[in-house]
Amino acid sequence: MNDADRAKPAELVWGHGPQKLEVFLEPTCPFSVRASRKLMPLLAHVGEERLTLQVHLHSQPWHLFSGILTRCILAAAALPDGRDRAWHTLRTIGDHREEFEFSQHCEGLNMQTTPDELIVRLEVYARLDLARPFRLSGVTEAMKAHARHARENGIHVSPTVMLDGAVDDRFQSGQSVEEWAALLG
Repeated sequence: MNDADRAKPAELVWGHGPQKLEVFLEPTCPFSVRASRKLMPLLAHVGEERLTLQVHLHSQPWHLFSGILTRCILAAAALPDGRDRAWHTLRTIGDHREEFEFSQHCEGLNMQTTPDELIVRLEVYARLDLARPFRLSGVTEAMKAHARHARENGIHVSPTVMLDGAVDDRFQSGQSVEEWAALLG
């Protein structure tokens, strides 16, 4: 295995402020999709000098393609400009959610979809080459790191928000950006 095979995906961190907001998202969860759409507007609202925003991917088994799609996002993070490409990939999945999720978590058109077909579908929507970085050992290590961080912090569902290192259940996906900003204090 060469160094290129070990390419480490970029961390999904924006801003550099003293307050840290960590958000655990599952790519196809409708509540995670709704929460993800608030993150960049929230950062713009409160300012990058005030807030550090970190996204963690939290694969969940009842979203049956979750592991494959999480790995695709981390594969995008291993590309040049990885953080932004990973964010674009996460948002692309949310924007085309029905193409990447089973109906009722167990049926529908996606029952006949293979992992390779799913990757190709995402490559078309995202306009990125994900198949090669999908297989990198660095992506495997990143997947394990995201899962380990969630377990170590008692994260079970998505979206979950941690504020300054503690889970904060006040943040709900149905709230507005302004409500989230007010929760930051």
